[in-house]
Amino acid sequence: MRDDGTGTTAETGHAAQADSGRAARRDEAVRGAVAQGLVGAEAPLVGLLDITGIRDSAAELRAAFDAVVPAGTPVLHAFAVKASPLVPVLRLLSEAGLGAEVASPGELALARAAGVAPRRTVLDSPAKTAAELREALALGIAVNVDSPQELARLDALVSATRTDSPLGVRVNPQIGAGAIEALSTATATSKFGVALRDEGARAWVVRAFAERPWLTRLHAHSGSQGVPLTLMARGIAETYALAEEINRHVGRRQIDTIDIGGGLHVNFTSEATTPTYAQYARLLTETVPGLFDGRYGLVTEFGRSLLAKHGTLVARVEYAKSAGGRAVAVTHAGVQVATRTVYAPASWPLRIAAYDAQGRPKEGPEVVQDVAGPACFAGDLLAEGYRLPLLAQGDHVAALDTGAYYFAHHYAYNSLARPGVYGYARDASGEMRFALVREPQTVQEIVAESGGGHADALTAL
Repeated sequence: MRDDGTGTTAETGHAAQADSGRAARRDEAVRGAVAQGLVGAEAPLVGLLDITGIRDSAAELRAAFDAVVPAGTPVLHAFAVKASPLVPVLRLLSEAGLGAEVASPGELALARAAGVAPRRTVLDSPAKTAAELREALALGIAVNVDSPQELARLDALVSATRTDSPLGVRVNPQIGAGAIEALSTATATSKFGVALRDEGARAWVVRAFAERPWLTRLHAHSGSQGVPLTLMARGIAETYALAEEINRHVGRRQIDTIDIGGGLHVNFTSEATTPTYAQYARLLTETVPGLFDGRYGLVTEFGRSLLAKHGTLVARVEYAKSAGGRAVAVTHAGVQVATRTVYAPASWPLRIAAYDAQGRPKEGPEVVQDVAGPACFAGDLLAEGYRLPLLAQGDHVAALDTGAYYFAHHYAYNSLARPGVYGYARDASGEMRFALVREPQTVQEIVAESGGGHADALTAL
């Protein structure tokens, strides 16, 4: 299979139909959100999540790997909580058969609040505290050790604690970077995992397993946005080869599970969902066939690819103006909800859609214009020089593909309030319904979070 997002003719047709259905639901949801006052003059910014689309993505992920592993192979798809740290989202995914990959006490608390079982939870982090490790061991949560010093800490805890937590080591195959350096986790100097090509590191990993029969997993996360599938597959192949080496060295199948991480990139340039889980799974079977012969259980940790296409950020156009001959739409969506796009627009461009004051797709000739956010710095732009029907005061703009790492991750610049988040789906009669996921933040809550209850704390000293 080529790493170009292509698949079979049937897959391509099914994907196109799904993408078209998602776009139609989105248009209907924007119109409904305006009509119901979820976005408008009193609530100028809202995040919308497509419940049907999220369920479909979860089903596609499970089906893709079910198709390539022998029956009975243990497979856990652990959603990367960092991609959308919202309890109702985690509950929805849990009911769709997914677990949770967590990287902090906060993320673990969110997963537990959503009802994700400890046995379906994986703890990854390069900076786990002793308290975090103790909690994970007590609950039976899988732990991937990130460094020799962490393994030494775990040695002491394991000797003093009875636990059924699956325990493993994260390795860095050092295969190189993708298009976005900051998100490439398998570079020569990445902070994650044990760097396998460093002098003595591979021998240390083999020895660590030989000396600890309770280590039963290897973990590698080689990809993220901007990393091609072939490079991701190469990282998994090198991790598999290490597992084989360790099992040969100890003379038994000590490593029984390989955690292949996540990192499937998202197409932000069009409506098309490419690449697909099925394409990636097939590429892995071609690149690492031994991983799929039934000897190893699998864990995946996908995040962005499950949620991005199913989220829409909708903002009201507060003012329309011009500067230097260019139209500027001043909206309420900026750095506080699209931080990566504002600070690194070349790496994180977004598609923008225009809707009128009633939430209907706006028509008319396209005009080059800027879509600006509310923050007080010049670079707070959701899109620069973007071609859209001319936006007017009271219209709405939608930032598409923002279901992961956007409105769920608020950045409190200018003390701007977190927007409300709603899920949407059609009911049995075909009517679009909305469910509250997260309450809009109030100014009173902003004051409280900013020390409002301790106003005299500094002047009293």
